[in-house]
Amino acid sequence: MRVNIPFQDRVGIAHEILAVLARQGLNVQVVEVDPPHIYIDIPELKHSMLAALQADCDQVEGVGTIEVVDILPGIRRRLNLDTIMAVMEDPVLAIDALGRIVIANAAAAEVTRCTEKQLCEKSLYQVLQDATIQQQLIANEFCAPTREVLLNGEPFLMDVTPVFEPLSAETSSDGKAVGALLTLTAPKRIGERIHAIQRGEVAGFEAIIGESEAIRSLKKRAARVAVVDAPLLITGETGTGKELLAQACHGASVRRNAPFLELNCAALPESLAESELFGYMAGAFSGANRGGKPGLIEMANGGTVFLDEIGEMSLYLQAKLLRFLNDGKFRRIGGEKEVQVDVRVVSATHRNLRKMVQEGSFREDLFYRLNVLHLEMPPLRERHDDILLLARHFIERACTQAQKPVSRLNQSAASAMLSNPWRGNVRQLQNVVFRAITMADQKVLDASDLDWAEGSIAGETLNIPGDQDTFDTWEASVNQFETALLTKLYQKYPSSRKLAARLDTSHSMIAAKLRKHGIAGRR
Repeated sequence: MRVNIPFQDRVGIAHEILAVLARQGLNVQVVEVDPPHIYIDIPELKHSMLAALQADCDQVEGVGTIEVVDILPGIRRRLNLDTIMAVMEDPVLAIDALGRIVIANAAAAEVTRCTEKQLCEKSLYQVLQDATIQQQLIANEFCAPTREVLLNGEPFLMDVTPVFEPLSAETSSDGKAVGALLTLTAPKRIGERIHAIQRGEVAGFEAIIGESEAIRSLKKRAARVAVVDAPLLITGETGTGKELLAQACHGASVRRNAPFLELNCAALPESLAESELFGYMAGAFSGANRGGKPGLIEMANGGTVFLDEIGEMSLYLQAKLLRFLNDGKFRRIGGEKEVQVDVRVVSATHRNLRKMVQEGSFREDLFYRLNVLHLEMPPLRERHDDILLLARHFIERACTQAQKPVSRLNQSAASAMLSNPWRGNVRQLQNVVFRAITMADQKVLDASDLDWAEGSIAGETLNIPGDQDTFDTWEASVNQFETALLTKLYQKYPSSRKLAARLDTSHSMIAAKLRKHGIAGRR
């Protein structure tokens, strides 16, 4: 039985309590003194004996009522610590002031291929195979920045947390460092954390807003492409949402629970883009992190790397990427060891890569390695039915961010939205909506609240029929506007192909709209 005997703290009282147990012939197995409590494990003690023990203890000045406990606090803490250490996925080592390992968790044992007991018989330099690191830690009292180390030949980022000895029981100040807790994180785990911070849960195809035929067809094709574990090239104009499509494909793939990390090839110079993508070893170049750094490809192991604006990548970096795509191996900058990872590469560009291949600014062999699977994001002008749907979505988001009641578009604003060519695509539409919500005070947005105040297309004024308050639904408003627009322009451009060229959209969409609204003479 385990008991808690409370007492008033004074010199010798614990000895007196133990003397009572000795007089009763009770064998004490474990004693934990934590004033004003003394916890004792007495295997021979029975419930029937508690009254007699309490009576004897009452003869000792300052002893309280004995309580039965299920487990001693020290053992409970040890069990909790063992459980925490066992479930931690990252290797953890606790070292003393001389650098000797005193505690190691199961993850550290697995990586080093030793048992926890064997690890606790070694010093840190024996495990890291680098005496310099241990010497630096001891010399700096275990205050050290995060650095990369090798554990059984594998790279890990090591975080050092010093353990200090309290100066006294009366003060909370820390005294001399008596050791440290070392947490080692693998590049893949770092990638998972970056992914969680930047994106959280990866959005699926439901995040791509639109009900037009172009978007329906794209989603259907993308759903098939997503499950095929091969390189994917996404093309489309700037602002169409290529990154959103890449995320959706990752979210629908077998890699959905692994990191999705992105590199914008147009945003970084060649040298920096190379180090971000492939990482570097310690001392690879001036200004590098002291212990080296893993790249996105290494951190995304098991997941997806998204290379945005791949057409802006230099020829040198194209050659290095091609090597990786061929066999899944690469070398860090300044490194000699080849690293092999399992990563799916999804790339995107608004440029014509075929033309770049002909001009010699993009490698032909890399183009075919990237273009195993292909998706094209349609421009907004080919998604005419999605314009108001997207506008309402952005209005709700903008109003939430601005902490305003949700606004809506009146007929003139909706007509202006539908008549705009949207050369900046969805990004331009989003910007127009956010500026309008930010600057407008009224709940109903008018065309004058947008960046352009007239319902016109390239200088051709349209007379929009009806009053802005005569339409009951969005669909009725859109139908009225489309009929007026096509009827007027068809007089100048009397074929679906000419009209499609005039409006900078697809012939099939214009032909469908002409049929829908019954405009005579259509072709």
